[in-house]
Amino acid sequence: MDDINLHYRFLNWRRRIREIREVRAVRVQERYKRILKDGDTLSYHGNSDEVGCYVAPRPLSKGNCYFEVTIMDTGVRGTIAVGLVPQFYKLDHQPGWLPHSVAYHADDGKLYNGNPVGQQFGPKCNRGDRIGCGIYADTLDAGLTTVFFTKNGKEQVGSVVVPVAPDGLFPAVGMHSLGEEVRLDLQAEWGQEEDDSVMMVDSHEDEWGRLYDVRASGTLLEYVGKGKSIMDVGLAQARQPLTTRSHYFEVEIVDAGEKCYIALGLARRDYPKNRHPGWSRGSVAYHADDGKIFHGSGVGDPFGPRCFEGDIMGCGIMFPRDYIFDWEDELDEWEAQDVRPKQGRVQNLVYLNDEEDEDDGEDPEQDQEGRKVMVFFTRNGKIIGRREVVVPAGGFYPTIGMLSSGEKVKVDLHPLSG
Repeated sequence: MDDINLHYRFLNWRRRIREIREVRAVRVQERYKRILKDGDTLSYHGNSDEVGCYVAPRPLSKGNCYFEVTIMDTGVRGTIAVGLVPQFYKLDHQPGWLPHSVAYHADDGKLYNGNPVGQQFGPKCNRGDRIGCGIYADTLDAGLTTVFFTKNGKEQVGSVVVPVAPDGLFPAVGMHSLGEEVRLDLQAEWGQEEDDSVMMVDSHEDEWGRLYDVRASGTLLEYVGKGKSIMDVGLAQARQPLTTRSHYFEVEIVDAGEKCYIALGLARRDYPKNRHPGWSRGSVAYHADDGKIFHGSGVGDPFGPRCFEGDIMGCGIMFPRDYIFDWEDELDEWEAQDVRPKQGRVQNLVYLNDEEDEDDGEDPEQDQEGRKVMVFFTRNGKIIGRREVVVPAGGFYPTIGMLSSGEKVKVDLHPLSG
């Protein structure tokens, strides 16, 4: 009888060891559903009616308290969520929808904290954006922790205090429409090094005299307005006007956003902040969404092709050879820049040719205020059209307008400089 009991005890012991091993294996195994994983790339693999969710194999800890997700493609709807969940979270729900989970959703900028109804939290996120999520590990032992979210590694969007599940908080990514794809970095770091990059990025803002509902990050401008009505225009205006030494600038459409309501042109210094370039007097602009030119009017004229993501729009002035600025004394530093055409870019059209001078018929002795110049626009390095306009007092300032969510452009105010 003792031998039989010993045998059963031995079997129970072996079974217990196997169960422990299985549990340990599960604890370090990532879980995902309706998600394709290729290295550090996650992509949605469903029919857009069902959620796909990925849960990392290990929770955040004091030694690894932050991760990031880069949006490679927003797909049909951009319904991408980044956050923290319990280990055995249901994979057919977006992170943040169920209790003990929290997530920042890219499509609407809302925070979901254990509830399918979100609260306004931060800006929407689009292709190329990096969403970060981390915890302040020093509060983990108290059963509560502060979860924070970042965008593009240089700014904290916001934070929230949440309870910590017994098994910890696991990084999670949710997706819900065709074409969505992200790159996951579970070893990302958040610290002083990122703060240094903020200082570097912010140093470019001195090129802009006015920024309304537009965020500048180096040469990148991002629309951060509501985008609900025509009064929600985001405006960026350069600090210095165009001159004979710096007569041309370019904008590359990095992200067309929802509607590609992007306009590039020239405007007077005191141009209204809630009006697209070209809509009001003292301005002229080429609009990407319809290819029209707007010259001091809310009604545009057919002008050129529409522009899309990846296109480069340019704007410049062909100054008469005898053009003199009555306000040039204020631009000594600006005028000191050496300007040389780059190969493969738009040719230097700073001056009108002789034939155009004759056709212009302007009296060289007339006052500079109100003098006419020829403004030209380019698309991908080729001139698409010109418009004769009157220069307002103080000059024409490079001006960019945006009006729909997700729009981003990369600006080069001196593409012809060496």
